[in-house]
Amino acid sequence: MEIREAPLAEVWALRREVMYPDEHISFVQLDDDNKGLHLGIYEKKQLISVISLFIKHGELQFRKFATKKSEQHRGYGTALLNKAFAIAKEKGCKSVWCNARKDATKFYTKWGMTESGASWFKYGLEFIIMKKVLDMQIIPAIDIIDGKCVRLTEGDYAQKKIYNEHPLEVAKQFEDAGLLRLHLVDLDGAKAGAVKNWKVLETIAGKTSLIIDFGGGIKTEKDVKIVFESGAAFATVGSIAVKNEQEFAKWLLGFGAEKFLLGADVKEEKIAVSGWLEKTDIWVYDFIEKYIQHGVKQIFCTDVSKDGKLEGPSINLYKNIIDKFPDLHFIASGGVSSLKDVEALHEVGCKGVIIGKAIYENRISLQELKSFSYEHS
Repeated sequence: MEIREAPLAEVWALRREVMYPDEHISFVQLDDDNKGLHLGIYEKKQLISVISLFIKHGELQFRKFATKKSEQHRGYGTALLNKAFAIAKEKGCKSVWCNARKDATKFYTKWGMTESGASWFKYGLEFIIMKKVLDMQIIPAIDIIDGKCVRLTEGDYAQKKIYNEHPLEVAKQFEDAGLLRLHLVDLDGAKAGAVKNWKVLETIAGKTSLIIDFGGGIKTEKDVKIVFESGAAFATVGSIAVKNEQEFAKWLLGFGAEKFLLGADVKEEKIAVSGWLEKTDIWVYDFIEKYIQHGVKQIFCTDVSKDGKLEGPSINLYKNIIDKFPDLHFIASGGVSSLKDVEALHEVGCKGVIIGKAIYENRISLQELKSFSYEHS
């Protein structure tokens, strides 16, 4: 068995033969095929199985997975998927996904892939996204006040420390270290109740390939549009989800729930809002459950009492949340002081961890984070 890159002409021919034998060859030619990596298994110089890989925004998608009918159930598909997951690990991808026929999902569940989102119909067949998150994402944070990179302690604006006057320099350091994500927080916006530092977002998004979630001061639909138009992959929201559920639910429907990262900022298991300046009586578990029902996929939780103090994260709180909502893409935030903390969060099942002050205070090096990402993917 030989696995190697296959020429497009052979790829298209096999796709047509296996998938759509009654259609013209153009029917199986994808618009971006020239941007993909097409891996084939050859026996006696004949292509018998093929998979096409596309990497975008730190995710690997595979498409048009096809094996000659006479050669199916002989392990060729398994070999190609093994190769696909190995490439995803090598490239530091955060997830692997595909559009799968609903009647074929059992094959993908063996690989730890799960259904994501609602199904749809095409060509008279039902399809659904199957996806696997490749372990835990390391998400460095940049907090912005007056266009500068800062960190607060316990969300207190009076306890501010400036680390760099040029956030782009910091973002490039993260990118150069091989990290894929960035958590960008507009603290001026959070305090003012309106997005303020969108120019910083625009600059970082335009000059790096980082996948950015941006939050702070997102209160109106206009704010959401500014955030996406400035280059964010996700809009990070918190206070609006607490104070105006109807408005936030409208955004989820209008922009897509997958475009939002919901922040659950917590003091003693109760939700805090407005840059952590106000504490509510809303139990964090009720808050999370409500928005899962609204379709939210990703939630991060910050224990404000831990944030910026380098005393360790709220492991027990996060474990309780994960135990209660095992299918949630849960991201931990606040208190991380060492790589040992990151490992502990990984052990309890966090899908991501946002790290800020520990990086800036040199408690954790970027090289350590890069190594951790590769070892645990």
